[in-house]
Amino acid sequence: QVQLVESGGGLVQPGGSLRLSCAASGLIWSIYSWAWYRQAPGQQRELLAYITSGGNANYASAGKGRFTISRDNANNTLYLQMNSLKPEDTAVYLCNAEEYTNSRFSGKEYWGKGTLVTVSS
Repeated sequence: QVQLVESGGGLVQPGGSLRLSCAASGLIWSIYSWAWYRQAPGQQRELLAYITSGGNANYASAGKGRFTISRDNANNTLYLQMNSLKPEDTAVYLCNAEEYTNSRFSGKEYWGKGTLVTVSS
C-alpha cells in the first residue's frame, strides 16, 4: 500500500522559514518523479517544484527563488525548504509521486493528504 505522509507545516511569521517533509512507503522510490504542490482556500492546486527520478530539480514560477526541493534517497523522503515566507504562501502543501517507466509517465500517481502552512503575524 502506497503512502505519502507530509509533515512540517504550521504557523510561521512573515519572513520565516519552514522545511516540509514527505515520507514515502510502499513504492519503488527510484522510478518516481516527485513534486510539491500547494492549494490555497478557494484556489486551484499549483505546482511549486519537482525533482526527477534522475535527481534534476525544476521549479515552477510559484516556487522559484525562495523554495528548494530535495530528497533523501536512503530514507525515501522528499523535502521542501521554504524561506522568506509571505502571507500569500498560506496553503495546504501536498507531495505527489508520478511513476516513470522507460522515461515515460506510466499514468500512475499518488498524493499525500497535505500539511497546512499558515504565514501570519
